[in-house]
Amino acid sequence: MRRIVLGVGVMAVAALAGSGLRPVAAGVDPAKPEFYTESVKPILVAHCAMCHLGANHRGGLSLDTKAAMMKGGRDGAVIVAGDPAKSMLLTLIRHEGPADNPKPMPPNEKLSDADIATVTQWIQAGAAMPDDPATP
Repeated sequence: MRRIVLGVGVMAVAALAGSGLRPVAAGVDPAKPEFYTESVKPILVAHCAMCHLGANHRGGLSLDTKAAMMKGGRDGAVIVAGDPAKSMLLTLIRHEGPADNPKPMPPNEKLSDADIATVTQWIQAGAAMPDDPATP
């Protein structure tokens, strides 16, 4: 029985690899930069890169570094490390923006609940990123 379960797990990983999807970093502490690299960054790259990563900074917002996210764009900071409730990024990816200017992001479709939970965990744990000098 153990051999069958292992085989199914290997097949699932192979299927994910072939699909371009990444599994969530199982067992990685959300407070560690590896959680961002393995779980959060792929979400941002898949859904936000066109407008907010690399050379693209629509609305003055870059999601390339923690400092850039804390500085924010025209509307201010998009993350408050340790406080998901005050992090505009979560409000926007949940498509729950303010009534006067909802700005749902990404604009075409809401992220999955699993992706939103991953980003929430990361912010709650302090939003550690590899470029963050405060991260041990």
